[in-house]
Amino acid sequence: MSDLTLIGGAVLVPGAGLRRAALQLSDGQIAAIDAAGPGRRFNATGLWVLPGLIDLHGDAFERQLQPRPGVDFPAALAIEETEAQLLANGITTAYLGVTLSWEPGLRGIETWHALLAALAAHRGQCDLRVHLRWEAYNLEALETAEAAIAAGQVHLLAFNDHTPGILARLDDPAAAAKFIERAGVCPEAFRAVAARAAARAAACAAEIPAAQARLAAAARSAGIPLASHDDASLADRERFRALGARICEFPMAEEVGQAARAAGDAVVMGSPNVLRGRSHLGWASAARLAEAGICSILTSDYYYPALARAALVLAGRGVLDLEQAWGLVSAAPAAAAGLADRGTIAPGQRADLVVLAPADARGPARLVATIAGGRIAWAGGEGHARLT
Repeated sequence: MSDLTLIGGAVLVPGAGLRRAALQLSDGQIAAIDAAGPGRRFNATGLWVLPGLIDLHGDAFERQLQPRPGVDFPAALAIEETEAQLLANGITTAYLGVTLSWEPGLRGIETWHALLAALAAHRGQCDLRVHLRWEAYNLEALETAEAAIAAGQVHLLAFNDHTPGILARLDDPAAAAKFIERAGVCPEAFRAVAARAAARAAACAAEIPAAQARLAAAARSAGIPLASHDDASLADRERFRALGARICEFPMAEEVGQAARAAGDAVVMGSPNVLRGRSHLGWASAARLAEAGICSILTSDYYYPALARAALVLAGRGVLDLEQAWGLVSAAPAAAAGLADRGTIAPGQRADLVVLAPADARGPARLVATIAGGRIAWAGGEGHARLT
């Protein structure tokens, strides 16, 4: 495909905010600002041109694997549909939060292998990466995880421990049904697997930190970022920071998030929290923590459409300007993940961009086009009409 030039748009230039400029794209990169080149042109007059979204934590793809409890579809089809959703929501780099758990089914080792194989074969325009969510008590899969990290199949490692929460809710029929259905086994079989996990929790507690240290060493050797998930205390955050985890995902107490930011760690919260005005688990308001400088990164969490909209909501609240709010979903996640080639609009950066129509009398801001690697990856009718 020929090179592309965006003309007449309001471009979000770092340090300068929105200003009218032309962007020349070439060989998948931003070649120049305030310059027009040969090839196709996209008339962005009246539109905003912003960096493509970078999503460090999203597990909505699980609904493509298992749209209904016990109803599974091939991983290759799920990845294809997931990419379509990502690009239609302006997400150009996506870390798929793949949970490797002791649970069978959706979060089990068979699904893990199927997803890695599907991602290796997939040829698309969104940069799809693997965020390995390692469940603490899944010691049987320790070598499997180490091998995937060493092979370059994992791009972010996070330490999870959902086991106590699962075990505590097995006596609640409605809550237990969720875990049983996604595992794809009968209730008796799931309770037996859960009982083994509970026994391991009691008998092998000392092995868990050792396993986490092994995985952390593998991640550091591979040069990939580390995160910890649902840190409940300052001690948790300090322990995982000592392993090299400088990303604090969804801290369970505000003081944990404050301490993480004070230590220079990135603090991740979910964009659905911003849109809904609260956490679905009753935790802190992500909008308030972002405005206080505690939350430094927003992710899609479980709903891809929320990511761009959350940044726009924050910009509209007036505490953060558009560059600051959009940085939560572009520049900040790029920095935390060590992706120096994206997240801002500057010469030499990847040409990953979103084109938005700002809010007007007709309604809220809307996505017009997504550009990934200098190519139109998604466009609505208005976007196609602006190409010449």
